[in-house]
Amino acid sequence: MNPVAIRVYLRRWMARLLSRPTLDLPLLAALILLCGVGLVVLYSASGGNLNLVLNQSARLALGFALLLLASRVPPAILRSWTPWLFATSLVVLLLVPLIGSGRSARSWIDVGPFFVQPAELLKLSLPMMVAWFLHDRVLPPGWGTLLVCAVLIGVPTALIVVQPDLGTGMVVAASGVFAVFLAGLSWPRIALIGGVGTTAAGLIGWQFLHEYQRNRLRMFLDPESDPLGAGWNIIQAEIAVGSGGTFGKGFAMSTQAKLDFLPEHTTDFIFAVFAEEFGLIGVVLVLALYAFIIGRGLWIASNARDTWSRLLAGALSLTFFVYVMVNGGMITGLLPVVGVPMPLISYGGTSAVSLLAGFGILQSIHAHRRLAAA
Repeated sequence: MNPVAIRVYLRRWMARLLSRPTLDLPLLAALILLCGVGLVVLYSASGGNLNLVLNQSARLALGFALLLLASRVPPAILRSWTPWLFATSLVVLLLVPLIGSGRSARSWIDVGPFFVQPAELLKLSLPMMVAWFLHDRVLPPGWGTLLVCAVLIGVPTALIVVQPDLGTGMVVAASGVFAVFLAGLSWPRIALIGGVGTTAAGLIGWQFLHEYQRNRLRMFLDPESDPLGAGWNIIQAEIAVGSGGTFGKGFAMSTQAKLDFLPEHTTDFIFAVFAEEFGLIGVVLVLALYAFIIGRGLWIASNARDTWSRLLAGALSLTFFVYVMVNGGMITGLLPVVGVPMPLISYGGTSAVSLLAGFGILQSIHAHRRLAAA
């Protein structure tokens, strides 16, 4: 192709990129509403800290900009970029032990004006890579294909877990596993793999956990055994959720947050603040909003016209579900505390940006579904 033809092609591609996108408006509206709820709760949980709210607003704006940009890139192009995106994510992740920082986990990289968590990139690039690998293969996958998928999922997950960041590692692993599950894996194989994996995690995984991670599992079973120490987080979160009752105490009336009883009340435990202030009614409405977003994502997956798009859209939607399930279970004492945020409500830039970029890919799959190859 000569240089003139290349310039013409690039101009036409940029024109399409900047033209009005064909978005799934119900999904977009639900995401905007959820982010609005998150900013309101963040203002209350932070004690009216406008700087915190403005910082989160800027990050959400960046996330929506990436959503719009990704929605204009055809899935075929995204699929061709997948191996490079996955390799780049792994390289950046390998830098964490060298230049990373953090409190309980060495998982952040300081890039000047803000911190980046490289593991968040894997929540997009890993399911993209697994779907890319499965795209041209016979489905449902055989044992050889599953072995390759296990390596693709296991390597980045292990790199994240040793930071140590068990919660993020679990979510990243789930994003890849969902892509394999949606490829038509038979239930007997699911039962076999799940049984072996659970047994191995119980017998071997315990030996590799740090002491504070073991304490989290112990406190999940009996938080009252150390109410002023390791069990404090679970107990205070349960008090916040329970004291909200049916209708809640009202906006900015969370005593658990105001009196600083509830730890991490703007990040991991912000939904406990929401439950205390808006009660069961508010929680049910927000969970219904989450359910709509997840269901809409699965609907987009079911209407996708190629294997890569179908597997990826389904994996991203189900990973979003894992966020909600794990954080909701964490604040109610139904699951151990693992440091997974409530998506698009908890304060945090890298997580919000990566989630919205993922929904941009869903929008792209929706917008180009009629043009995709069958």
